[in-house]
Amino acid sequence: MKILIVNTYDRGGAANACLRLHEGLLLKNVDTNVLLRRKEKNIPQTFQFHNTHKPKSKLQVLKEKSVVFLRIMGVLQKPKQSLKSRFLTQRQEGLELFTFPHSNFDVTTSPLYQEADIINLHWVANFLDYESFFRKNTKPVVWTLHDMNPFTGGQHYLETFLGVDESGNPIKRVLAEEETRVSNANLMIKENSIKSTSNITVVTPSKWLCQAAKESDMFSAKKIYHIPYGLDSKVFQPRDRDYSRDILNIPKNKKVILFVADSISNHRKGYAYLKKALDMIKLDDVVLCAVGGKTSELESEKSAIELGLIYDERLMSIVYSAADVFVIPSLMDNLPNTVLESLMCGTPVIGFSVGGIPDMIEHNINGLLVDNISSQSLVKTIKQFFATIDNFNRSSIRTTAVKKYDLAVQANAYTKLFEDILK
Repeated sequence: MKILIVNTYDRGGAANACLRLHEGLLLKNVDTNVLLRRKEKNIPQTFQFHNTHKPKSKLQVLKEKSVVFLRIMGVLQKPKQSLKSRFLTQRQEGLELFTFPHSNFDVTTSPLYQEADIINLHWVANFLDYESFFRKNTKPVVWTLHDMNPFTGGQHYLETFLGVDESGNPIKRVLAEEETRVSNANLMIKENSIKSTSNITVVTPSKWLCQAAKESDMFSAKKIYHIPYGLDSKVFQPRDRDYSRDILNIPKNKKVILFVADSISNHRKGYAYLKKALDMIKLDDVVLCAVGGKTSELESEKSAIELGLIYDERLMSIVYSAADVFVIPSLMDNLPNTVLESLMCGTPVIGFSVGGIPDMIEHNINGLLVDNISSQSLVKTIKQFFATIDNFNRSSIRTTAVKKYDLAVQANAYTKLFEDILK
């Protein structure tokens, strides 16, 4: 049984989840390869896609260089922006990624594709060309959804809010007419490519995404399975609290709230709600510890500890262990890796009751669910947590997380699914 996992990148949340599955399958001796559009990490049996095009001739290279030179000199004008690029540059700041179903890559030309028995698609935006792939594909496809993009017109999440008002309540987002038009056109391409294809099985990590996929026109007639993500429980494990704080230079006498996001400026990640909540709390013994990129917004937080981007998973386990609580104020999310990582390290989690977050947080057991999306509700829940902090047993939180989300649990479920498909 040969499995080919296809993903656009090897960095980011979806990539981490995809590569952890790859690792889990390899540990079960499943013959697995990963095909990437761009490869940065040195992980066994992961490969970057290479076009099979012939090398450019010397005349082509000279022509391209001449065009660049003439544009620099002002002799030639730059071509007008395409509809796609013009649309993307006009979208509001802070929104999630928007992608199109087109690509110049043909995954079916890869020898890895040709020798595989099953193609396991993951996060394939800007890599998979829907029309050509599903027209040419002859192999069973298992599509692991990491967000809503495969069944939307380009949005990766249907963002209904953008911004927070002075009271800490969400501001509704008005969808631009152009975005509606572009989305409908993209959706038509996806539906025409996928709906008539019978050999697609869908897997979702969260119950929320499973239900959303079932309700979509794209996948309503497909088989859909719910298999949560898995983690290496030997990497993500509790570390000594004082030791962890010494390493990170975090005061031992402070209550530490942890926030983690690739980009704090991404509105969907909800940092604006947490910032407003911390302004409302005004507790001298509470400090915010933030991991992620684009953290300039933290400059106004005098007590914030900014750790920047961290790619080392063992170091992240130290970060989780140093925190009293991990707060994830996401407005919409699938099954965030960060929540699983925190629970594996025994650290309780606070989050809005959205997406797949309720799948992981058992209220008053391993964390707290915020009853509605607002900074005021977040303040109330954070105060409730610190007032009852002794009720959260970090050892029990860890034990339950290992039972549910250890890498082997996920790998076993996928292996059975693959075997059933090939019967």
